[in-house]
Amino acid sequence: MDRYAVIGNPIAHSKSPLIHRMFAEQTGQALTYEALLAPLDDFAGTLRGFLADGHGVNVTVPFKEQAWALVDSHSAAAERAGAVNTILRQADGSLLGDNTDGRGLVRDLQTNAGIKLRGARILLLGAGGASRGVIQPLLAARPSQLCVVNRTVDKAEQLATLFNDLGPISAAGLHWLEESVDLIVNATSASLGGEVPAISPKLIRPGHTVCYDMMYASEPTAFNRWASEHGAARCVDGLGMLVEQAAEAFELWRGVRPETAPVFAALRRN
Repeated sequence: MDRYAVIGNPIAHSKSPLIHRMFAEQTGQALTYEALLAPLDDFAGTLRGFLADGHGVNVTVPFKEQAWALVDSHSAAAERAGAVNTILRQADGSLLGDNTDGRGLVRDLQTNAGIKLRGARILLLGAGGASRGVIQPLLAARPSQLCVVNRTVDKAEQLATLFNDLGPISAAGLHWLEESVDLIVNATSASLGGEVPAISPKLIRPGHTVCYDMMYASEPTAFNRWASEHGAARCVDGLGMLVEQAAEAFELWRGVRPETAPVFAALRRN
């Protein structure tokens, strides 16, 4: 069977193996998919070891930018993002890197959650690989404003400069902003450690602002608990994004697009 895997640190919480097993059953594809914990100082070794005979890899926190540097070629989405979350070992053995995160996020926001992005004021928390991967698709949805907020302001400003030809993007520090927005997307991994980025609760307009955490857990994430306590109209976690970006990766690997709705529903039930 063709072998696939997701590589990250931490990785024990990942639902990707279950998602891809359901995709494979649904589409009649013969494959295996596993979760691999990579040492923080040797992602490259783990990646190369698996792809010696593996066919494809998903990459998660904190290795997406490292993955970009290790592949032989990039899709247009990955090239612009500077981050890779999906790798295909091609017939000649070369590695193609793609980034399906942004497409997965926008599809989850618009199609699954019914959130309007056109004309919205959006705050994006974090300036790492997760943020880089979603900025281009978010700007393509035509928001009125996209502000990247990060503890280290320089990193946020670098991203704003990198993408400023695509739409209205700006940068700020965690403590700079207090005016409410329509949508806050948490692209940091703080929730995995039970923490919340130190932003002002005034960014949430009670009963109006939607908060979206790209992380997910069986219980509400720390960020979504904080958002709910401060009156967010809705709090959505990243499970739908995970399913949607996985479907993009599956299609790249196998040439067939799985249906995401039944998989998302099954995960929510469990």
